[in-house]
Amino acid sequence: MSSLSTNSEPSRWAQIWNSNIAYSFRRNPVAVVSLLVFAVITVMSFLAPLIAPFDPYDPAQIDIMNSEYPPVWVDGADPLFMLGTDDQGRDLWSTILYGTRLSLLIGICAVGLQAFLGISIGLIAGYVGGRIDSLLMRLADIQLSFSTLMVAIIFLAVTQAMFGSETFNQYAIYFLIAVIGVAEWPQYARTVRATVLAEKKKEYVDSARVLGFGPIRIMVRHILPNSLSPIFVISTVQVANAIISEASLSFLGLGMPPSQPSLGSLISSGFDYIFSGSWWITAIPGVVLVVLVLVINLLGDWLRDALNPKLYKG
Repeated sequence: MSSLSTNSEPSRWAQIWNSNIAYSFRRNPVAVVSLLVFAVITVMSFLAPLIAPFDPYDPAQIDIMNSEYPPVWVDGADPLFMLGTDDQGRDLWSTILYGTRLSLLIGICAVGLQAFLGISIGLIAGYVGGRIDSLLMRLADIQLSFSTLMVAIIFLAVTQAMFGSETFNQYAIYFLIAVIGVAEWPQYARTVRATVLAEKKKEYVDSARVLGFGPIRIMVRHILPNSLSPIFVISTVQVANAIISEASLSFLGLGMPPSQPSLGSLISSGFDYIFSGSWWITAIPGVVLVVLVLVINLLGDWLRDALNPKLYKG
Protein backbone atom coordinates (compact mmCIF):
# COMPACT_ATOMS: atom_id res chain seq x y z
CA MET A 1 0.00 0.00 0.00
CA SER A 2 2.86 2.30 0.89
CA SER A 3 4.61 1.56 -2.41
CA LEU A 4 1.49 2.59 -4.33
CA SER A 5 1.28 5.86 -2.46
CA THR A 6 4.98 6.46 -3.03
CA ASN A 7 4.68 5.79 -6.74
CA SER A 8 1.68 8.10 -7.02
CA GLU A 9 3.63 11.06 -5.66
CA PRO A 10 4.79 13.41 -8.44
CA SER A 11 8.52 13.66 -9.01
CA ARG A 12 10.44 16.82 -8.30
CA TRP A 13 10.70 17.49 -12.04
CA ALA A 14 6.90 17.10 -12.36
CA GLN A 15 6.37 19.52 -9.49
CA ILE A 16 8.66 22.08 -11.15
CA TRP A 17 7.02 21.53 -14.56
CA ASN A 18 3.54 22.10 -13.11
CA SER A 19 4.49 25.12 -10.99
CA ASN A 20 3.15 28.59 -11.68
CA ILE A 21 6.53 29.86 -12.86
CA ALA A 22 6.98 26.99 -15.32
CA TYR A 23 3.44 27.46 -16.60
CA SER A 24 4.06 31.19 -17.06
CA PHE A 25 7.31 30.41 -18.87
CA ARG A 26 5.71 27.94 -21.27
CA ARG A 27 2.95 30.41 -22.10
CA ASN A 28 5.40 33.23 -22.85
CA PRO A 29 7.12 32.72 -26.22
CA VAL A 30 9.32 35.79 -25.70
CA ALA A 31 10.72 34.29 -22.49
CA VAL A 32 11.27 30.91 -24.15
CA VAL A 33 13.16 32.40 -27.10
CA SER A 34 15.13 34.73 -24.81
CA LEU A 35 16.23 31.86 -22.58
CA LEU A 36 17.23 29.75 -25.59
CA VAL A 37 19.27 32.59 -27.09
CA PHE A 38 20.90 33.37 -23.74
CA ALA A 39 21.69 29.69 -23.15
CA VAL A 40 23.25 29.32 -26.61
CA ILE A 41 25.39 32.45 -26.17
CA THR A 42 26.47 31.42 -22.66
CA VAL A 43 27.31 27.81 -23.51
CA MET A 44 29.21 28.75 -26.65
CA SER A 45 31.17 31.49 -24.87
CA PHE A 46 32.21 29.27 -21.95
CA LEU A 47 33.14 26.50 -24.38
CA ALA A 48 35.24 28.96 -26.39
CA PRO A 49 38.50 26.98 -25.95
CA LEU A 50 36.78 24.00 -27.58
CA ILE A 51 34.75 25.85 -30.23
CA ALA A 52 36.96 28.74 -31.30
CA PRO A 53 39.29 27.89 -34.22
CA PHE A 54 41.94 30.28 -32.87
CA ASP A 55 43.11 31.47 -29.46
CA PRO A 56 43.16 35.30 -29.45
CA TYR A 57 45.34 35.24 -26.31
CA ASP A 58 48.11 33.31 -28.09
CA PRO A 59 50.43 35.64 -30.02
CA ALA A 60 51.73 32.70 -32.06
CA GLN A 61 48.27 32.34 -33.67
CA ILE A 62 47.98 36.01 -34.61
CA ASP A 63 49.37 37.36 -37.87
CA ILE A 64 49.16 41.10 -38.52
CA MET A 65 49.12 40.34 -42.25
CA ASN A 66 45.64 38.86 -41.76
CA SER A 67 44.23 42.09 -40.38
CA GLU A 68 40.91 43.56 -41.55
CA TYR A 69 39.68 40.61 -43.59
CA PRO A 70 35.90 41.04 -44.12
CA PRO A 71 33.30 38.38 -43.23
CA VAL A 72 32.84 35.51 -45.66
CA TRP A 73 29.74 37.06 -47.29
CA VAL A 74 31.74 40.14 -48.36
CA ASP A 75 34.06 40.25 -51.36
CA GLY A 76 37.73 39.84 -50.49
CA ALA A 77 37.10 37.54 -47.54
CA ASP A 78 39.27 34.63 -46.46
CA PRO A 79 37.20 31.44 -45.90
CA LEU A 80 39.43 30.69 -42.91
CA PHE A 81 37.91 33.63 -40.99
CA MET A 82 34.10 33.29 -40.95
CA LEU A 83 33.38 36.71 -39.43
CA GLY A 84 36.56 38.35 -40.69
CA THR A 85 39.48 39.64 -38.64
CA ASP A 86 40.15 42.71 -36.52
CA ASP A 87 42.91 45.30 -36.84
CA GLN A 88 45.43 42.99 -35.13
CA GLY A 89 44.73 40.04 -37.40
CA ARG A 90 42.74 38.07 -34.84
CA ASP A 91 39.87 35.86 -35.97
CA LEU A 92 36.76 37.85 -35.04
CA TRP A 93 34.61 34.77 -34.40
CA SER A 94 37.13 33.41 -31.88
CA THR A 95 37.64 36.81 -30.30
CA ILE A 96 33.88 37.33 -29.87
CA LEU A 97 33.53 33.95 -28.16
CA TYR A 98 36.32 34.72 -25.70
CA GLY A 99 35.15 38.31 -25.28
CA THR A 100 31.57 37.30 -24.55
CA ARG A 101 32.80 34.88 -21.91
CA LEU A 102 34.81 37.65 -20.29
CA SER A 103 31.89 40.10 -20.36
CA LEU A 104 29.53 37.52 -18.84
CA LEU A 105 32.08 36.62 -16.17
CA ILE A 106 32.53 40.25 -15.17
CA GLY A 107 28.78 40.84 -15.15
CA ILE A 108 27.95 37.78 -13.04
CA CYS A 109 30.80 38.32 -10.55
CA ALA A 110 30.01 42.03 -10.20
CA VAL A 111 26.35 41.24 -9.50
CA GLY A 112 27.44 38.63 -6.96
CA LEU A 113 29.45 41.31 -5.16
CA GLN A 114 26.53 43.75 -5.39
CA ALA A 115 24.17 41.16 -3.93
CA PHE A 116 26.51 40.24 -1.07
CA LEU A 117 27.07 43.85 -0.03
CA GLY A 118 23.48 44.98 -0.57
CA ILE A 119 21.83 42.00 1.14
CA SER A 120 24.17 42.23 4.14
CA ILE A 121 23.65 45.96 4.56
CA GLY A 122 19.89 45.70 3.98
CA LEU A 123 19.50 42.93 6.57
CA ILE A 124 21.49 44.83 9.19
CA ALA A 125 19.75 48.14 8.52
CA GLY A 126 16.24 46.69 8.62
CA TYR A 127 16.73 44.33 11.55
CA VAL A 128 18.81 46.54 13.86
CA GLY A 129 17.10 49.82 12.96
CA GLY A 130 17.76 53.05 14.79
CA ARG A 131 20.90 55.05 14.11
CA ILE A 132 22.57 52.21 12.23
CA ASP A 133 19.63 52.05 9.84
CA SER A 134 19.72 55.83 9.32
CA LEU A 135 23.49 55.82 8.75
CA LEU A 136 23.44 52.95 6.25
CA MET A 137 20.50 54.39 4.32
CA ARG A 138 22.18 57.81 4.13
CA LEU A 139 25.23 56.07 2.68
CA ALA A 140 22.92 54.41 0.16
CA ASP A 141 21.41 57.80 -0.71
CA ILE A 142 24.88 59.26 -1.26
CA GLN A 143 25.83 56.28 -3.43
CA LEU A 144 22.65 56.59 -5.50
CA SER A 145 23.32 60.28 -6.14
CA PHE A 146 26.30 59.29 -8.30
CA SER A 147 25.94 57.31 -11.50
CA THR A 148 27.74 54.01 -11.81
CA LEU A 149 29.76 55.18 -14.80
CA MET A 150 30.89 58.37 -13.06
CA VAL A 151 32.09 56.48 -9.98
CA ALA A 152 33.76 53.83 -12.15
CA ILE A 153 35.50 56.36 -14.40
CA ILE A 154 36.93 58.27 -11.44
CA PHE A 155 38.02 55.13 -9.59
CA LEU A 156 39.54 53.40 -12.61
CA ALA A 157 41.29 56.54 -13.85
CA VAL A 158 42.87 57.10 -10.43
CA THR A 159 43.78 53.43 -10.15
CA GLN A 160 45.37 53.42 -13.59
CA ALA A 161 47.40 56.53 -12.70
CA MET A 162 48.53 55.05 -9.36
CA PHE A 163 49.55 51.58 -10.49
CA GLY A 164 50.51 52.26 -14.09
CA SER A 165 49.01 50.89 -17.28
CA GLU A 166 50.88 47.58 -17.18
CA THR A 167 49.74 46.63 -13.67
CA PHE A 168 46.24 47.97 -14.34
CA ASN A 169 45.88 45.86 -17.51
CA GLN A 170 47.07 42.78 -15.63
CA TYR A 171 44.39 43.12 -12.94
CA ALA A 172 41.75 44.98 -14.98
CA ILE A 173 39.11 42.27 -14.56
CA TYR A 174 39.34 42.49 -10.76
CA PHE A 175 39.19 46.28 -10.78
CA LEU A 176 36.10 46.19 -13.01
CA ILE A 177 34.31 43.62 -10.86
CA ALA A 178 35.10 45.61 -7.72
CA VAL A 179 34.01 49.02 -8.98
CA ILE A 180 30.84 47.83 -10.72
CA GLY A 181 29.92 45.71 -7.71
CA VAL A 182 30.48 48.44 -5.14
CA ALA A 183 28.67 51.08 -7.21
CA GLU A 184 25.32 49.24 -7.35
CA TRP A 185 24.76 47.71 -3.89
CA PRO A 186 22.03 50.21 -2.80
CA GLN A 187 19.54 48.55 -5.19
CA TYR A 188 19.69 45.36 -3.12
CA ALA A 189 20.01 47.10 0.25
CA ARG A 190 16.82 49.10 -0.12
CA THR A 191 14.80 46.12 -1.34
CA VAL A 192 16.02 43.78 1.41
CA ARG A 193 15.58 46.46 4.11
CA ALA A 194 11.94 46.99 3.09
CA THR A 195 11.28 43.24 3.36
CA VAL A 196 13.00 43.02 6.75
CA LEU A 197 10.95 45.91 8.12
CA ALA A 198 7.76 44.12 7.07
CA GLU A 199 8.81 40.65 8.26
CA LYS A 200 10.58 41.28 11.59
CA LYS A 201 7.29 42.14 13.34
CA LYS A 202 5.60 38.88 12.39
CA GLU A 203 4.95 36.00 14.75
CA TYR A 204 7.45 33.56 13.27
CA VAL A 205 10.28 36.00 14.00
CA ASP A 206 9.07 36.40 17.59
CA SER A 207 8.93 32.62 17.87
CA ALA A 208 12.50 32.33 16.63
CA ARG A 209 13.63 34.84 19.26
CA VAL A 210 11.82 32.93 22.00
CA LEU A 211 13.57 29.72 20.90
CA GLY A 212 16.87 31.48 21.46
CA PHE A 213 18.00 31.87 17.86
CA GLY A 214 20.58 34.60 17.32
CA PRO A 215 20.04 37.66 15.12
CA ILE A 216 22.24 36.35 12.29
CA ARG A 217 20.32 33.06 12.07
CA ILE A 218 16.98 34.87 12.18
CA MET A 219 18.04 37.27 9.43
CA VAL A 220 19.61 34.68 7.15
CA ARG A 221 17.47 31.57 7.74
CA HIS A 222 14.06 33.10 8.35
CA ILE A 223 13.75 36.66 6.99
CA LEU A 224 16.04 36.55 3.95
CA PRO A 225 14.09 33.78 2.09
CA ASN A 226 11.13 36.16 1.89
CA SER A 227 13.30 38.58 -0.13
CA LEU A 228 14.45 36.07 -2.73
CA SER A 229 11.81 36.89 -5.36
CA PRO A 230 12.74 40.59 -5.74
CA ILE A 231 16.42 39.70 -5.39
CA PHE A 232 16.20 37.35 -8.39
CA VAL A 233 14.50 40.03 -10.46
CA ILE A 234 17.04 42.69 -9.48
CA SER A 235 19.94 40.33 -10.19
CA THR A 236 18.70 39.57 -13.70
CA VAL A 237 18.47 43.25 -14.59
CA GLN A 238 21.75 44.05 -12.87
CA VAL A 239 23.66 41.45 -14.89
CA ALA A 240 22.61 43.28 -18.06
CA ASN A 241 23.53 46.64 -16.50
CA ALA A 242 26.92 45.31 -15.39
CA ILE A 243 27.69 44.02 -18.90
CA ILE A 244 26.76 47.42 -20.35
CA SER A 245 28.91 49.19 -17.74
CA GLU A 246 31.88 46.98 -18.54
CA ALA A 247 31.44 47.55 -22.27
CA SER A 248 31.16 51.31 -21.74
CA LEU A 249 34.28 51.46 -19.58
CA SER A 250 36.24 49.28 -22.01
CA PHE A 251 35.08 51.49 -24.88
CA LEU A 252 36.44 54.52 -22.97
CA GLY A 253 39.78 52.78 -22.47
CA LEU A 254 39.25 52.15 -18.72
CA GLY A 255 38.26 48.51 -18.96
CA MET A 256 39.77 45.39 -20.44
CA PRO A 257 42.94 45.90 -22.50
CA PRO A 258 43.09 44.91 -26.19
CA SER A 259 45.17 41.86 -25.26
CA GLN A 260 42.23 40.52 -23.21
CA PRO A 261 39.28 41.32 -25.46
CA SER A 262 35.81 41.79 -24.05
CA LEU A 263 32.84 42.90 -26.13
CA GLY A 264 33.45 46.51 -25.07
CA SER A 265 37.14 46.51 -25.94
CA LEU A 266 36.37 44.86 -29.29
CA ILE A 267 33.88 47.59 -30.15
CA SER A 268 36.40 50.21 -29.05
CA SER A 269 39.28 48.76 -31.06
CA GLY A 270 37.22 48.69 -34.25
CA PHE A 271 35.68 52.14 -33.85
CA ASP A 272 38.71 53.84 -35.43
CA TYR A 273 38.27 51.70 -38.55
CA ILE A 274 34.50 51.89 -39.00
CA PHE A 275 34.69 54.82 -41.43
CA SER A 276 37.55 53.26 -43.39
CA GLY A 277 35.34 50.37 -44.48
CA SER A 278 36.15 47.80 -41.76
CA TRP A 279 32.71 48.11 -40.20
CA TRP A 280 32.53 44.48 -39.06
CA ILE A 281 35.16 44.94 -36.31
CA THR A 282 32.72 47.13 -34.38
CA ALA A 283 29.34 46.14 -35.83
CA ILE A 284 29.40 42.39 -35.20
CA PRO A 285 30.51 42.57 -31.52
CA GLY A 286 28.02 45.41 -31.11
CA VAL A 287 25.18 43.22 -32.38
CA VAL A 288 26.23 40.41 -30.01
CA LEU A 289 26.27 42.86 -27.10
CA VAL A 290 22.83 44.24 -27.97
CA VAL A 291 21.31 40.75 -28.33
CA LEU A 292 22.87 39.56 -25.07
CA VAL A 293 21.63 42.55 -23.05
CA LEU A 294 18.21 42.42 -24.73
CA VAL A 295 17.51 38.77 -23.92
CA ILE A 296 18.66 39.24 -20.31
CA ASN A 297 16.34 42.22 -19.89
CA LEU A 298 13.44 40.30 -21.48
CA LEU A 299 14.05 37.43 -19.07
CA GLY A 300 14.08 39.93 -16.21
CA ASP A 301 10.74 41.37 -17.33
CA TRP A 302 9.20 37.89 -17.49
CA LEU A 303 10.64 36.91 -14.10
CA ARG A 304 9.24 40.07 -12.51
CA ASP A 305 5.76 39.23 -13.80
CA ALA A 306 6.03 35.52 -12.95
CA LEU A 307 7.06 36.20 -9.35
CA ASN A 308 4.30 38.76 -8.84
CA PRO A 309 1.97 37.08 -6.31
CA LYS A 310 -1.00 39.11 -7.57
CA LEU A 311 -0.95 37.18 -10.86
CA TYR A 312 -1.41 33.75 -9.32
CA LYS A 313 -3.88 32.87 -6.62
CA GLY A 314 -3.43 29.19 -5.90
